[in-house]
Amino acid sequence: MILSKFAERLGDFMVDSADNGLTLADKLGCGRNTIYRYLQANRMPSVSMTVLIADYFRCTTDFLLGLEDVNYSCNFPPCPAFKDRFPLLLQECGISQYKLEKMTKISHSLMGYWKSGTKKPSLYNIIKIAKALDCSVDFVLGRTKL
Repeated sequence: MILSKFAERLGDFMVDSADNGLTLADKLGCGRNTIYRYLQANRMPSVSMTVLIADYFRCTTDFLLGLEDVNYSCNFPPCPAFKDRFPLLLQECGISQYKLEKMTKISHSLMGYWKSGTKKPSLYNIIKIAKALDCSVDFVLGRTKL
């Protein structure tokens, strides 16, 4: 569902801005086939690409992903590296990593990789965290405050 909603919203933004796949790909620094895969709901973007697209169209990531029905258009600060954001997120939400692991069913080792910066979370895991913490994807990423 998220993938199809993302494809729909991306297509709507592209029509509104008169961007085609090639011009958008050039502006985002990716291949046009990547944009076409997004539009066909064949590929979920990475977290960083989701943020780039949301910044380009001046929308929240939550709206772009179809998790919100209202677009709060504004400029967002750059996202911190997730290895820096993750401990702050836990602190701001008053939750332990252990409890978040249980709520999301994301493994301890994977969260450990995020904390060390060895790996970055997938968009699906960011969405899981946002749902578990009852907050926005933008908040999880450090683009907005609670």
